[in-house]
Amino acid sequence: MDESSPTSPTKPIKKGLLGSSAIVASMTFISRILGLIRDVVLAAFIGATANADAFFVAFKIPNFLRRLFAEGAFAQAFIPVLADYRATGDDRAIQQFIDKVTGMLGGVLLAVTAFMMVAAPVVTAIFAPGFLGDTAKFELTAEMLRITFPYLLFISLTGVAGAILNSYGYFAIPAVTPVLLNICLIGAALVAAPWFEPPIMALAWGVFAAGACQLTLQLPFLSRIQRLPKPVWDRQDQGVRRVLWLMLPALFGVSVSQINLLLDTVLASLLPSGSVSWLYYSDRLTELPLGVFGIAIATVILPNLSDLKAQQNTEQSKRVLDWAVRMVVLIALPATVALWILSKPILVTLFQYGAMQEYDITMATLSMRAYALGLLAFMLIKVLAPGFYAQKDTKTPVKIGVIAMVSNMVLNVAFVFPLLHFYNLGHVGLALATSCSAFINAGLLMRGLQTRNLLTWQAGWTKFLIALILALAGMIAALLLLLPLMQDFVGVSWWLRAVQLAALVAAGALTFGVVAYFGGIRLAQLRSPSP
Repeated sequence: MDESSPTSPTKPIKKGLLGSSAIVASMTFISRILGLIRDVVLAAFIGATANADAFFVAFKIPNFLRRLFAEGAFAQAFIPVLADYRATGDDRAIQQFIDKVTGMLGGVLLAVTAFMMVAAPVVTAIFAPGFLGDTAKFELTAEMLRITFPYLLFISLTGVAGAILNSYGYFAIPAVTPVLLNICLIGAALVAAPWFEPPIMALAWGVFAAGACQLTLQLPFLSRIQRLPKPVWDRQDQGVRRVLWLMLPALFGVSVSQINLLLDTVLASLLPSGSVSWLYYSDRLTELPLGVFGIAIATVILPNLSDLKAQQNTEQSKRVLDWAVRMVVLIALPATVALWILSKPILVTLFQYGAMQEYDITMATLSMRAYALGLLAFMLIKVLAPGFYAQKDTKTPVKIGVIAMVSNMVLNVAFVFPLLHFYNLGHVGLALATSCSAFINAGLLMRGLQTRNLLTWQAGWTKFLIALILALAGMIAALLLLLPLMQDFVGVSWWLRAVQLAALVAAGALTFGVVAYFGGIRLAQLRSPSP
């Protein structure tokens, strides 16, 4: 995590885009693995009891608002405006802008947090009306919500710090920060729980501690680049107003995706018992390459594109977007193949223990394959949207998101009911509709960028695609040849399952890499777009 100091404390670090993306991806991967471990620990600690329901709701409410407000919407609005200030070279103006944005955001969030803590019973009744019939569960949820809600304040300010550090080329620290949440919750469950009554209260304080720790971790690095905020309340500042103006449509855009997920959950709850769980397990695994690589690339290119916009360097911006699309294609297609062929071995290895039966694995395998078909589109959305945000256009992705949401609703009807009626596979229809609507979203984003002459295909795509297709063919052949040679995953111990799965993944990756190399794909050529 040690990122070398720049020549000037406030001068951005210059790294290749591939190197920066690798830093974010590796840190995110660590966080995702710890997240899986956290889920195992929590399952053993609280299971699916009434107290567990209370904790998950108390954590979900501030976490939902974090996703709605702190993640994405703020960075998409803040980073391009900060790039404009940095382009002027006026250190004092840059610092004043950071101070005022932090002051406004912190002030609003402090008021919201205080209100939510006081109104915790009302908030609980709104988000979990089913708890009203169980006084003990309802009161426990409200009590834990008062402890967990400050997490929103801490994590939102952490988002500000991360956006500043990313703008100056410091990617490792913001990327590794989420690890602290998993560590705090694991520690709360395994170490602190005996000191609390009921023990589950330790988890609420674990969430609180995680927020404070994540914010504290950022501060020395902000001080290192002389960008530690000194919050100032100024509603009239033009920079603050620009950020707020850009945030509004971005907030709506995030809301669209959250509404989409909510509707999918509602529909899944109407399907046969187990559908919600099958979708959860399959979606969680599909999210792994998206979260590790897609979001890593998107995180890196937004500040780069914003800087290039401020410099009016349109041609290099096109090359950066083309590079991002090429990297996504290179990662998403082999990941899709692996998830499709190895879906059942992966699910069996990770989840088929205890209450998880073979029938559940079969159902989750089918929905996992349907989600995997959309992986390329999911990742493209992450890297194409910054092309608009860097131009300070947060409205177009929202409009496209609305079209995708409506398309998803229509496709849900088109896929779910026939699959449910004829094959009892309604949950697969939901996953398939999600994948198809993602391609609609990605296609419209790509067309919009091309129409505005913000994305043009650079030289070398034909050679790249031929080599990629050959590498995929080699990978498919290797996996299909090796898979029947493995022992039945269901009938062996967990460690043998893990060894066999690791061998398959290694063989597939090695075959893909060797064929791609002889096809002419070189990592050296992919480190950054050529100027």
